[in-house]
Amino acid sequence: MTDFKNKIVLITGGASGAGRGQAEVFTEAGAKVIIADVNQARIDEVVATGAAVEGVKLDVRDREGWAKLADDIEKKYGETLDLLVLTAGVNAFGPAEATDFKTFDFITEIVYTGVANGLITFVPRMIKKGKGGAIASTVSWGALGSGATVAPYCAAKAAQLNLLESYYEALKPYNIHVTAVCPANINSHIYESQLEMIKENGKSGYNITEDTAKLLSTIHAHGMEPRDLANYMKKALEEKVFLCIPYKSGPEMVAEALERMPLLASKDGIAELARRAAQPPTAQQLKFMSEREGYDITAPRTGELAKPADDAPTLDWGKVGFGKAAADVDFVDPSKRQNA
Repeated sequence: MTDFKNKIVLITGGASGAGRGQAEVFTEAGAKVIIADVNQARIDEVVATGAAVEGVKLDVRDREGWAKLADDIEKKYGETLDLLVLTAGVNAFGPAEATDFKTFDFITEIVYTGVANGLITFVPRMIKKGKGGAIASTVSWGALGSGATVAPYCAAKAAQLNLLESYYEALKPYNIHVTAVCPANINSHIYESQLEMIKENGKSGYNITEDTAKLLSTIHAHGMEPRDLANYMKKALEEKVFLCIPYKSGPEMVAEALERMPLLASKDGIAELARRAAQPPTAQQLKFMSEREGYDITAPRTGELAKPADDAPTLDWGKVGFGKAAADVDFVDPSKRQNA
């Protein structure tokens, strides 16, 4: 898709962060943009700016809501979407072994099933439209690896990426292109999703507090600007690229991330991975990490992790218990519990 003028575009999670950046970029390209978001206050905020977008409240877990939205779009515009952008997402941090069912469901139902809901709702309609089109999804760098403190998120993102690749192949005969964008740190409000999860579920096996969310906000504040990420997505759509890694060193990063896979398939390979893990990061690894995070990863350290930047609010990682288990999860290694 090279011409976005008058194209009908739906963006989930479109009222803030990456989604809002996408709404701005595609609106400026002449598209008719609909932002769907679960947060009505943020939708109202965007609309109040005078942005040329339509705002709709949608929980991506709600399949009836998806169907109603699809019907409403066809009633208003006389046809279905030209471009579906799936960006809504959440995350939470804690030891994999402390994951409970509610935490797992909250993350995976939004990150993975929410994307599947969008595809299953709109792909048949886009095919019947008979004019081709495109689908883009904001996946994550986390889709390319595992994470001991972000297990449900990484698993859901990996599943999302695999699903999108399947659709990428399946939809070629219909002239519908699929792009998966895999950023790492973004300047967004995704850190608020942890608190929303607690509000919805009451508790979690993870230690989640106002302070852990605040600490995350200081990290995200130094991430890629949403408009920059949106321009990477737009270019990938224009060039019909499937896997968009929005960094100068993107292809090299992917090669490095996936080289672990053959090593995991043999005893000697696992020993080699253990040897590498015991070594300090290489200059290339530090370069790639800094590029993805949006700040110098070798900067002065606070606790066990790098301080985002000299001007960022400083919280003690250990004291706030970021990435640890809740205090009442008594089966987890004491060093991984907040009450350690």
